[in-house]
Amino acid sequence: MTEHSESNTQQPYNRAGEQPTTTRPVMQSESPYASTRGSMMSKQLPAFDEAIINKYNRSGPRYTSYPTALEFSPISDGLEAKILQNREARAPLSLYFHIPFCRHLCYYCACNKIITKKNSDSGDYLQYLIAEIKHKRRLLSVPEGSSKPLVKQLHLGGGTPTFLRDEEMVQLWQFLQTQFEFLPEDKGDYSIEIDPRELSGETLKVLRNLGFNRVSLGVQDLDETVQIAVNRVHSAELIENVLNEARDLGFHSINIDLIYGLPHQTPATLDKTVRRIIEMSPDRLSVFNYAHLPERFKAQRQIKEADLPDPAAKLTMLGNSINTLTEAGYQYIGIDHFAKPDDELAVAQREGKLHRNFQGYTIMGDCDLLGFGVSSISQIANANTRYILQNDTDLSVYQASIDAAQSNSAAMPAVKVIKTSIKDRLREYVIMNLLCHDYIDFKDVNQKFGIDAITYFINEIQQLGAMQEDKLIDMDAAGIRVLPKGRLLGRNVAMVFDEYLEKKHKNRFSKVI
Repeated sequence: MTEHSESNTQQPYNRAGEQPTTTRPVMQSESPYASTRGSMMSKQLPAFDEAIINKYNRSGPRYTSYPTALEFSPISDGLEAKILQNREARAPLSLYFHIPFCRHLCYYCACNKIITKKNSDSGDYLQYLIAEIKHKRRLLSVPEGSSKPLVKQLHLGGGTPTFLRDEEMVQLWQFLQTQFEFLPEDKGDYSIEIDPRELSGETLKVLRNLGFNRVSLGVQDLDETVQIAVNRVHSAELIENVLNEARDLGFHSINIDLIYGLPHQTPATLDKTVRRIIEMSPDRLSVFNYAHLPERFKAQRQIKEADLPDPAAKLTMLGNSINTLTEAGYQYIGIDHFAKPDDELAVAQREGKLHRNFQGYTIMGDCDLLGFGVSSISQIANANTRYILQNDTDLSVYQASIDAAQSNSAAMPAVKVIKTSIKDRLREYVIMNLLCHDYIDFKDVNQKFGIDAITYFINEIQQLGAMQEDKLIDMDAAGIRVLPKGRLLGRNVAMVFDEYLEKKHKNRFSKVI
């Protein structure tokens, strides 16, 4: 059956086989998901139930996109340029820059990093980034009345983004100002990931003066034995000094990353780390599960499996961390993330305006994501379709594609693509609202996609019966609500709506917890 146009006035369908239709979601001032969070006094805290977690803990994706990156296919010549040219000019941009270099190898790493100490690498790579920005920028149309595309969000990830020298960061930022229109720093979201060990004495000042307003510090653990085992050694004092300097400089939000399940970690040592971090009072925390996959990630072969905590110890670490953080006043956002109640993420979740993409949880859900650099990913929406594109993960191949573009204007860096169908957009909407707001409102879905949600998802609703019996969720004619007992297993609820998972990929992910 063909897709319906925006002007379709038929009543919601009563047959699940019908094709839904939608346009780019409008950012609503009042969300149907806001009321599910309630006031801060009655916020929905996650409930840790070891037996339930063991029952449902199975492998699954993190849903930074839907479909997930496993659905990538080779891109045809000319398609990336066409996607960028047809992008809706009124949609603001979120820019992502991938810096693949690190000076040290962390053994837990599951990223595409290049370990080097050569300062020339950053300068060479910066020139490729600038060339890619120029090449893509010429394809972008601009909103009426403007001379440049509007940017509301920017993020530098890696690797270690501060591998770029301070003067190179200034060069990149100043060049970007010539290509894009940025919201003022008090309204935009401009962030960077930082290895606290690699900062110069002036780096944070330089970043803040440029307009960066959010930083994320990779800490992982404060226990020295654990740090030595994963080859990432630093003192708690260093972390605290960097955090305090960032706060004094006026960064709006400071995040700290921790990992549970590392070699030689115990519930007692991790609890000590969490409590010490709480004393430093970051605005956000990410507490990730370490997935040991040495057959896929070479760096992890340096870790001895005998040194890893057993599953029971990992669950205890998770439960302790959740209890300690929520007791300290942090709001559980979902999928490993916590934030202070007044942080933008927490506020957006309570107001029903939280979103999720390849940068994780975000408040900028109306943006197209435009990625630059090796392995970077873009998400571009055109009416009923979203395209997800990825540059090559091999640095030399990526550089060759940028070199080719200098003599061939049709050459583009993306090598993979996903073209989402309208049915994908529908399932994405359901999955992301479950993960962001613990709720899916059937009336809202019916209005946005022109379906009868209960009929359309009758098979999925039946599959959720066991979770309802175990009080992970509650279902009625209004919708599906994730209960406190099920909040840590929100991905399991979401996976029921994933059409691709069981068909092809059920063994391609690490466990949820």
